[in-house]
Amino acid sequence: MTRNPAPLGPDGAAPDDDRYRPGYELVAERLLHYIAEENLRPGDRLPTEQGLAEILGVTRNVTREAVKVLAAIGRLTVRRGAGIFVAAAPAVADNDQLAHYQPTDMEHVLMLLDYRQVIETETARRAATIATPLEVKAIREAALESAEVGVAGDADAFGHADELFHTAVAAAAHNVFLQSSVATVRKFAAQSDVLLFHGLAPGSLEAAGRQHVEIAEAIGAGDAVRAMDLMAQHVDTTRHQFENRIRDRLFTPDTRA
Repeated sequence: MTRNPAPLGPDGAAPDDDRYRPGYELVAERLLHYIAEENLRPGDRLPTEQGLAEILGVTRNVTREAVKVLAAIGRLTVRRGAGIFVAAAPAVADNDQLAHYQPTDMEHVLMLLDYRQVIETETARRAATIATPLEVKAIREAALESAEVGVAGDADAFGHADELFHTAVAAAAHNVFLQSSVATVRKFAAQSDVLLFHGLAPGSLEAAGRQHVEIAEAIGAGDAVRAMDLMAQHVDTTRHQFENRIRDRLFTPDTRA
């Protein structure tokens, strides 16, 4: 289901389309493929940094940076004096396919966004139907906050407001399974954001904030059909922005140090 990664150079460099990506990102991607290919489970111990470097054919330094990144997004656990271990994926430790989610594989990312659309359009529909006045207020406040910080271009503040908004909509659906699914999808999406965009949003914060406000208005008005349609458009916009950002990464030289 996942594409086979291109061969890496000792410093983590790769040919062609991946030539502008930092070496540690490519090694992190290759390491996740290695974990999937070996069918390693949460809690399984990996080889040492040197051992992984030899397996992947790269230097130990770039391997160390890749391990740090994967530990930061919750895919690996590093225990001093004990070694490197596979960490449990969020809420899906017993599901092999989800535990081996590849955050830099476009096929996986698009499937995640497709699933997100299914889940979040339903939470929007239910919220428009059964949300309490307090829940509607929480959704509106989060939407307005996201719109405000989106115009200002404050990515960190927007990330916080975005989390509040989608969590509030999910809570207003009054279904713990839907709420858990939304939280899980967002955790997986965050892994892709970190590895591909270094935590930055793949598209316009201002546009996303406006969409949040429109969704909140539909939910507040009790218009379930419009709330569903607007949420579907919101996720679809994210998908297109994500694809565009990927193309930009492939064909625009990286100016980072």
